Amino acid sequence: MTSPDFTHIFGDSSQRSQLFIIALTHKSFANENSGTMHNERLEFLGDAVLELAVTKYLFEHFPREPEGKMTKYRSALVSGISLATVAKKLHIGQHIRLSRGEAASGGKDKNPILANVFEALIGALFLEQGMLAVEQLLDEYLFPRLSEVVEKHLYVDPKSGFQEWAQEALAITPEYRVFDESGLDHDKTFRVGVFVTETQMGEGEGSSKQKAEVAAAENALARLVSLSDAEHQ
Repeated sequence: MTSPDFTHIFGDSSQRSQLFIIALTHKSFANENSGTMHNERLEFLGDAVLELAVTKYLFEHFPREPEGKMTKYRSALVSGISLATVAKKLHIGQHIRLSRGEAASGGKDKNPILANVFEALIGALFLEQGMLAVEQLLDEYLFPRLSEVVEKHLYVDPKSGFQEWAQEALAITPEYRVFDESGLDHDKTFRVGVFVTETQMGEGEGSSKQKAEVAAAENALARLVSLSDAEHQ
């Protein structure tokens, strides 16, 4: 099923510009299809565009907040979990071009891939239509998440935030375990789980152990928020 929101923003498969096609192309697909461009350069641009757009929004909407607090808000808004959540709302996963192996392993639903493709699409949107189009997209899909970030203190560093919860609730320090690592030495992907005693609370991937641990902590915190919301419904 094609999302009308996605099609309206990025065009349908017959209208989509070359930039948007590249933004949707994962490196694994390019490796399988010689000569195909992948989205890492657009992801690099989109990351910077996102940071500027979010910084501008926070500066304008939080005139009394100090720089340190706004930096934490921004980090939470552009975290992998946050961007992947927006990507899922836009049904971006069904449009991503992946290798057969990556697709078979559920790549269209993996948070790191979704977040990176979203950043690449932001980069393409900026080049195609300018910053105003980017801000309009973020106004509708990303910035509304800010109220939840502030109310639920999701702006705390994920590892610190999860450790605080574990120590306050259970008097236990979380343990991070590397499940596996894949890829070449210069392009590795780590998959890490975070445990409280022997209970796995979250899982994440990243290009380094540290990034994978942060992603696992984000995942664990997101699950705690979901459980809390369910209890209050």
